[in-house]
Amino acid sequence: MAQPHPFRRLWREYLRRSWPWIAVAALLMSIEGGAVGALAWMLEPMFDTVFVEGRTDLIAWVGGAIFALFLVRGLAGVAQRVIMARVSFRASSRLQQDLLAHVLRLDSAFFAARSPGLLIERVQGDVQAIQTQWTTIITNFGRDAVGLISLFAVALSVDPVWTAVAVVGAPLLILPSLVVQRYIKRKAHKLRDIAGRRTTRLDEIFHGIAPIKLNAMEAYQQARFRTATEDMVRATIRTTAGQATVPALVDIAVGIGFFAVLLYGGPQIVAGEKTIGEFMSFFTAMALAFQPLRRLAGLAGTWQTLTASLERIYALRDTAPTILSPATPVAARPDRLDVCFEGVELAYGDAPVLRGLDFEARQGTVTALVGLSGAGKTTVFNVLTRLVDPDAGQVTIGGQPLRNFDLTALRGLFSTVSQETLLFDETLRENVTLGREVPEDRLRAALEAAHVTDFAAGLPQGLDSPAGPRGGNLSGGQRQRVAIARALLRDAPILLLDEATSALDTKSEKLVQDALARLSADRTTLVIAHRLSTVRDADQILVMEQGRIVQRGTHGELLAEGGLYAQLAATQIEQAA
Repeated sequence: MAQPHPFRRLWREYLRRSWPWIAVAALLMSIEGGAVGALAWMLEPMFDTVFVEGRTDLIAWVGGAIFALFLVRGLAGVAQRVIMARVSFRASSRLQQDLLAHVLRLDSAFFAARSPGLLIERVQGDVQAIQTQWTTIITNFGRDAVGLISLFAVALSVDPVWTAVAVVGAPLLILPSLVVQRYIKRKAHKLRDIAGRRTTRLDEIFHGIAPIKLNAMEAYQQARFRTATEDMVRATIRTTAGQATVPALVDIAVGIGFFAVLLYGGPQIVAGEKTIGEFMSFFTAMALAFQPLRRLAGLAGTWQTLTASLERIYALRDTAPTILSPATPVAARPDRLDVCFEGVELAYGDAPVLRGLDFEARQGTVTALVGLSGAGKTTVFNVLTRLVDPDAGQVTIGGQPLRNFDLTALRGLFSTVSQETLLFDETLRENVTLGREVPEDRLRAALEAAHVTDFAAGLPQGLDSPAGPRGGNLSGGQRQRVAIARALLRDAPILLLDEATSALDTKSEKLVQDALARLSADRTTLVIAHRLSTVRDADQILVMEQGRIVQRGTHGELLAEGGLYAQLAATQIEQAA
């Protein structure tokens, strides 16, 4: 079964609610377009009555009528453009918001398979293109179709045979136009894809500016961006060439029509079978019809470009999230908060990441995950928070499988601090509260415990100082303190700490560790540690290697046992020395 054109969805979901405004705009477009036909019609009486018969008393009336015609046309044009801008911007704004809301529901695997630049181009570039294209189509069609009909009506009133002869070249447009439209659609798809890759290049450059400078990669990155830009230029030229072809075909057909009319009607004019007014009215109508006809023909290319953008937008909208909340979730917060992994298996493609993971982290205890990079420690956190779901086995909290919880409620059980801290381009206060209304005393307590107040007092605007894009106005240690303050303020029952104090100096680390230790009381705490000194007091330490737990025990037990943990400890002691 053939799928309906995506413009139907756009109309149903975003444009139909504005149909009264669109109807008013269409009426104004009709007035703007019809005024052109009225002008051509007025030329016959103006020439025959005023100039040929010498009725000078009608000059002011005719001139006034023409002025009024242009005035009405101009006012109608302004009004319909304002209305269409209002409708189009509101519709595109709703589309962007809905698209972003849908994307935010998609799981981590979706984002891992797509570059940020491509997604930015979908949400921003494609939506902006759609806004421009559908407005152009409706405006040009509403105005130029009425204008063209009125001009052909004038031509028919002068001489139906001349009019038929004038369109003799029209059938020549059909087959070439169909071929060109398919070409335009292919090229428009390719152009939007290339635009996404180009945006990705910029995203990589701006987010990786420090490594680029440190590795003297400026020339290399310029070359990559130049290549992407040249690809986009070539694709744009090809798309533009396709869009320009249909109006060019119209030019050829119109030229054939004019030539045919002159051959057929020229002798009639010379013989006096047509008046000067009829001649001027007919040929003015045909001449004025030329530009509307070219614009209408050009809409074929615009329609194909619009279709390409809509198909990309709705392909994204129709991507279903694979990690969902259940229809009937369990209580948001179970009585017990013990975390249990039972035979958990996970692979990314053909690469196993977790292999038969079994452990329990009891409420009120600290469980540390240690091991070499790539052992699967961070993946444990991702599975626990349902950023990914395991291929086999299950994870429970308080005896309830994770799949039984509402996603938002589940993630509300966790306070997370990572060594890679993401701050937003907002104030320090907003980066800690994350949009929540928080009593000032609670906020102050969290800030003091995380030692944010130590450096915030020295900033020009204190807590209202901007953190900058990605927290660029702060040092690494300051960003990490802000993240710790977030976790303290969130006060969730399960703590996930991924080398939470790695960017702090020794004095601050000791103070923050004490604050986290107080916070972890009666909570379930899981810690990813690279420095074993930070987990010496953990209730249990899980040593991971290639997705498996190869050792478990306390710090003292594991040192006595030997194996990988003892090797890691010995290596870190040597490095410290």
